[in-house]
This record gives sequence, C-alpha cells and structure tokens, in this order.
Amino acid sequence: MRKTLYLVSFILLVLVIGIHLSGNNHIYRTLSMTIFRGKLGPGIDELNDFPTRKIALGKPEAWPKSVNYGKVKVNETLRNKSISFETTAFLVIEKDSLLFEEYFAGYDVETPSNSFSMAKSFTSLLIGKALKEGLIKSLDEKVGTYIPEYSQTQYANITIKHLLMMSSGLDFKESYGSLFGWPAKAYYGSDVNATVMNPPVLNEPGKVYEYKGGDTQLLGMILQKVLGSKSISEYASSLWQGIGAESKAYWSLDKEDGMEKVSCCYYATARDFARFGKLAMNYGKWDGMQLIDSAFIAQSMVAAPLQTKDGKPNTQYGYQWWVLNHKGLDIFYARGIKGQYIFCIPAKEIIIVRLGHKRADKSGDELPADIFDYLDMGLGLASVRTEN
Repeated sequence: MRKTLYLVSFILLVLVIGIHLSGNNHIYRTLSMTIFRGKLGPGIDELNDFPTRKIALGKPEAWPKSVNYGKVKVNETLRNKSISFETTAFLVIEKDSLLFEEYFAGYDVETPSNSFSMAKSFTSLLIGKALKEGLIKSLDEKVGTYIPEYSQTQYANITIKHLLMMSSGLDFKESYGSLFGWPAKAYYGSDVNATVMNPPVLNEPGKVYEYKGGDTQLLGMILQKVLGSKSISEYASSLWQGIGAESKAYWSLDKEDGMEKVSCCYYATARDFARFGKLAMNYGKWDGMQLIDSAFIAQSMVAAPLQTKDGKPNTQYGYQWWVLNHKGLDIFYARGIKGQYIFCIPAKEIIIVRLGHKRADKSGDELPADIFDYLDMGLGLASVRTEN
C-alpha cells in the first residue's frame, strides 16, 4: 500500500511539474470546473466562476407586447424536441414587439445566461461602432498597426477585415475536445491575449474561411488599443444603453482587472440578447439614432467571398455573423456552442432567441439540426393570427 501511495504521489508530482513547465496551467481550472463537478465541458451558469465587468444600464426600454402575446402556441412536437436539448429560454420578436416567450427549468425573464460564441457577433458590432466613430480608420488597416507583434513579416499582411471574416490564415488549434486546444486555454486560462501570440501560419490571409476564436480575440485587442484607458466593457455599456437594455449584462475576464474574453462569455437575458438582433436587422439604427455604420452591418450579414479549407465557396459566415437560407428566407444569426442563438429574419421582421444547455450534434461544416427546429418554431408562431 505504501509503495502504491508513493507511486501515485510521484506520478502526480510529475504531472504537476509537466503542466507547469509546459505553460498549461489552465488545466487546473479546467479540471476543477469540469471533471471534478461531474461535467465534460463549460456551462451556461458560470457567471460567478470568473472575474467579470458589468455592462451598465441606461434608461431601460421594455419590449412592447404584440396583440397576440400570450395567444399563440408553439408546435408541440418541436417544443418537445427543444426541451430534449434542455432549452432554458425561447423568445420571438415580430415587428419590434414581443410575440412569445417561454422559460424552462427554473430560468426566467431575469436570468442571465452565457452567450458563448454569440459574443463574437457582439464584438463585431463594437468594431463597427469604433469604425463609425473614427477610432478605427479602415477595415483594411493592418493588424500590426495596433498589435506590434503582428507587424512581423509572417503576419504583416493580415488586416482587420481578415479577422472579421475569420480568414487570418492563422492556426489557433480550435479543438473543443482537447485540454490543450485554444478554446480551453482562452476560456479557463488567466491570460487570454497570450493565447494569440505567435501562432503558426497556414494560409495567405483573406483567402480561406476557417472558424477560430483567436481571430476574434485579436479584434478585441485592437479595440482595447484604440479605447486606451477605457475597457471594452465600458465601451459595450454605451451601446447597451443606446439599445435600451432592461437588465445588466456581464463580460467574463481572464483575471481580475484583466481582458474581456471577447470570443465568448457575455452574460445577458433572452430579451436583451434580442436587442442585438434588432440593432443588426435595422442596419445599426436604434430609435432613429445611427449607432453603427449601415454599410458595415450590410457586409456583416452576407457570406464573405472566401473559400473553405476544403476548397468550397464559403456560404456560412460574414463579419462574425453566421448566415443561411431556410425555406427561401435569408437569415443571419449569432451562435454559441451550447445552442445559443439569435436568428434575424429581415423579410419577416422576426427575431428568434433560443438559450439552453445543449445543441444537436454536427459534423464538419454541416449545421446543427436543432437550428431548423427553432426557426420553424418561431416562424410557425409568427404565422398564427388570432381573431383579435
């Protein structure tokens, strides 16, 4: 028994030393927040597990309720499928009015939830805001103008636009199943900006679309550079106030007084997430005020003219927003790994928000199948009219 304990202790010591020497100290937090809690990955309720900055409120503007609010019902088969993926919130806005909302499993209208990668779309909006305000002069500016390490030869031609289109050509090892992948280091680590320094170069910038959070984090570093002493969360607060958010939001940081994890982890309510959809669908205008340049928004919601790593045309991604066509409708949307969605359907003036713990499986470039269930749920509701 004593020999066994010595052997186990020696193995643990070697592991600790190996982790420390390899610079992968994020593994400690990863294991403590996953395996030691009986989970295999991050969750939507980890607001208090990380340092955060508050996104301050201004004057709240409640969503007006549709005359059909409370009078329409979702397709029961689709609703049950939604519940099987542990949906926590489902909400539909039609013509700027709240048509339908339902919450599950103890979640309610005031519950903030992790956006996961929907934050990439919010970061894009902030880039558009900075562009309109002249803080960023052009999307064709080189990344090295703002991040000195990126003025080196191998990175010198990468522009802000390339980052927006996920076409930097850099390899950030976007592996969600690996303890050593970029997502784990960025989510659980204590220096998110360090994760985007000195990545290998795979492709010429501006040629190949390949989804990776490192491109978004570089956008965040550029934002932080142009904002000076003001934090990204403070800048986001001005937009949050401009769109009349009803509840405070929170952005997770890598450490106390650290950097926002801009590719992830913006906590807000379903109603307030829908506001980002309205802002984008109205081409950056809110209550008559142009908060973001309309041309920037227009470019965000169409597929960037790139090819995928398989040599196929990119049909899924714009400026940090996803795009698709469903039943003849052009749709753009924000998307998170646990099935967080904000769908914008301009032709129908509909916004659909779904939050929850799980999404359908996917393979390669195919879309998670639950996407189409939520779209059909929302579109089905909007097509129903009461006699009133």
